[in-house]
Amino acid sequence: MEQFPSRRVVLYGDLVLDRFVLGTPKRISREAPVIILRFEGQRDLPGGGANALANLAALGATVLPAGVVGDDEAGESLRRALATLGVDTSGIAVLSGFRTVTKVRVLAGGVASLKHQVARYDVEDHLPNHDSWRERLFGRLAEVAPTAHGAAVSDYGYGLVSADGVARLRTALPKGAPIVADSRFALEALGPVDGATPNLEELAAAAGEVPESDEGVAAAAEALRRRLGARFVAATRGSDGLTLVTGDGPALHLPVFGTDQVADVTGAGDTVLATLTLALAAGAEPCDAAAIANLAGGVVVTKLGTATLSRDELHRAIDQATFLND
Repeated sequence: MEQFPSRRVVLYGDLVLDRFVLGTPKRISREAPVIILRFEGQRDLPGGGANALANLAALGATVLPAGVVGDDEAGESLRRALATLGVDTSGIAVLSGFRTVTKVRVLAGGVASLKHQVARYDVEDHLPNHDSWRERLFGRLAEVAPTAHGAAVSDYGYGLVSADGVARLRTALPKGAPIVADSRFALEALGPVDGATPNLEELAAAAGEVPESDEGVAAAAEALRRRLGARFVAATRGSDGLTLVTGDGPALHLPVFGTDQVADVTGAGDTVLATLTLALAAGAEPCDAAAIANLAGGVVVTKLGTATLSRDELHRAIDQATFLND
């Protein structure tokens, strides 16, 4: 972790705005059986690949984004939120006519109580087929990857991430720099990567069935690792923690950290991707990187909304986990 501030990490992926609309229940509407909320405020936070960017920055890394937003209010808000976190947004292309992917969550609760999600709607778009924006993106990868210590690929299925992009990233990165991918059901289409962080739903899609035991998860993860030609697969399992397979020895099953304090799981997978990639870039072996990332995920789910954690918070989690294990 002491090496985190000296690491440079590329984030190649879909950038999403997470918008939280906050309200206090007022009354039941006379027009329909729904609650009327009194608007309190709005919070715009980096989501998706942008959340992984934010987590990398919060942990001290220099982040090198390669992504696209639209020339709309949401895109401007997302770039502004990232800039506030110290992220250099010059590598984020602004595409005319593209609607920035925005996930809007409506949260309601009393003045003195926690607010809970009561509705959500997504503003989604798919990137156009013309190659002008893609060539700009590939040019960005060629520019920044040679100076990087690792790369995270965050694919939410909006058309930005491709096998060609991953191949160009591999070619441009220094020898030995790891690529870790998180993909919404398209991992096997991205070509060779060093590691992958599927959640249980994505692992089930790859395996063709839902693995229900530790052994079943390990077997599905190992089969996926072999098909990917990867060094490891770290499968995130929600309240059941994380399972790591490396093809060398038995699977490692890590219990969830801080289960009884879970407040919101939004974005926890992005935190795991970011922390694991950064730990590998700083010289950790996959087992140690996975353990650190599992703790990071356990910390952010104790926070409301899309969240990050600091190096101090991660240090405290490691100290606590070590004490409990002792």
